[in-house]
Amino acid sequence: MFLNSEVQLLKKLNLSDFFISKLTSELDVLIQVSLDEDLGNSGDVTSNATVDPQKVGAAEIIAKQDGIFAGSFVVRRVFNKVDPSIQLDMKSNEGDNIFNKQNVISIFGSLKSILIGERTALNFLSRISGVATLTKQFTDCMKNSSTKILDTRKTIPGWRYLDKYSVVIGGGYNHRIGLFDMILIKENHIAASNGITNSVNKCRTYLNKNKLNLRIEVETRNLQEVKEAIDCNVDRIMLDNMTIETIKDAVALVNKKVALEISGGITYNNLKDYLSTGVDYISVGQLTHSASAFDYSLLIIE
Repeated sequence: MFLNSEVQLLKKLNLSDFFISKLTSELDVLIQVSLDEDLGNSGDVTSNATVDPQKVGAAEIIAKQDGIFAGSFVVRRVFNKVDPSIQLDMKSNEGDNIFNKQNVISIFGSLKSILIGERTALNFLSRISGVATLTKQFTDCMKNSSTKILDTRKTIPGWRYLDKYSVVIGGGYNHRIGLFDMILIKENHIAASNGITNSVNKCRTYLNKNKLNLRIEVETRNLQEVKEAIDCNVDRIMLDNMTIETIKDAVALVNKKVALEISGGITYNNLKDYLSTGVDYISVGQLTHSASAFDYSLLIIE
């Protein structure tokens, strides 16, 4: 289970009880799968052969680059799973800026247990910090803008809640968690339902029938579709893969009547061009599908 301090952090980030519950169950499964992958049927044969199981000592997890620290609660759970007697001293807090050669976590306990959990703990920490660090680069670029950066569903399978947590730590916002918590009518839905208006009407009928209170967003590809979406009185319009000029025309056309999101082809290098359009949201798949792993190492202190 999460510590009280960890739960308070998650709530402070405005993550729902549902999100926290799913994050917990996802994490337990992922940690077990990761340890099973590493240990197989024979365990850590190298440590079995070379390390006295009674020998205790200390180790440090060291950052090997500058960035954002994230994932400490996962490291704690990994080592607790391996050996509950291992003690961790977190030298950094979630979301802290950290720097090359900085000690972020001190570890004390069975050296054999530390070595067994080392790679699994670092794999989690590297991924989570990597997504948070990339997201922070985007959000730092948007400090003087009211536009919000959103993630997408382009996450590692099984990592949905961890990836989306990492985005929030980096200062970004979650779009929708999955297919269940928001209506997003995309071009394939529109094609299958004979147009935007038909799609929206069918969705409203479905929501009313099933007593669901969900927002409706429509993906559009041109200004004619934007006009149709405005007439449907949806909650948000996505401008998909449009040029800067067309986006500006759409912003003028909508005139703040509906929230606008842009998506498609947005990178850190062209982000400022899109910020100039004045949209409400920018969704970036790169945050989770292309984040580099943050470089950490674990060293036993002699």
